[in-house]
Amino acid sequence: MPTWFLGQDDALVVVAAKALLVYGTAVVGLRIAHRRTLAQWTAIDFAAAVAIGAVMGRTAVAEGQSFLVGATALVTFLAAHAVVTLGRGNRWVAKAVDHRVRVLVDHGVLRRDQLRICGLTENDVLAKLRELGVREIAELRYVLYETKGELTIVRENGPEPDGTLVRRGLSDAAGVDHRRARRARDGGDRG
Repeated sequence: MPTWFLGQDDALVVVAAKALLVYGTAVVGLRIAHRRTLAQWTAIDFAAAVAIGAVMGRTAVAEGQSFLVGATALVTFLAAHAVVTLGRGNRWVAKAVDHRVRVLVDHGVLRRDQLRICGLTENDVLAKLRELGVREIAELRYVLYETKGELTIVRENGPEPDGTLVRRGLSDAAGVDHRRARRARDGGDRG
């Protein structure tokens, strides 16, 4: 076989060795790191995954790229991700790196301005609502677009949104009428 196809025997061994070493480093680093995913990745998780993948690929196959340089970059990305993950406990850091909760439906009314901000179409939301068993948009009090991209549904005919989780989601949501959210939080919004 020609060398353009197989390469040099010693180069293939080096690539395999570096690939195994960097893979092992990534597994150990990710095992030590926080388990972050509940449903979907946030922006910081996606950025870390892309960076880790790029470093692993480059370290494994790039000539002149030492394992130590790749491992240093890999550990640096993992450490940065850990710092940002811990920093998310601070409200200002969380606001900087996480998407805000958005109210997409407010008392049966689809909020097209919020759809645009989120990069969603009406069909995107309606399809997901149908998947979740919603038959009429009028049966919904609120639809919250959560930080990780999932929808939370609060139905009109269900219990009042007096639970702390819904109240907190409404009070923290971007682009919402906070007076109405406050009334809901205080139990004064009955319809």
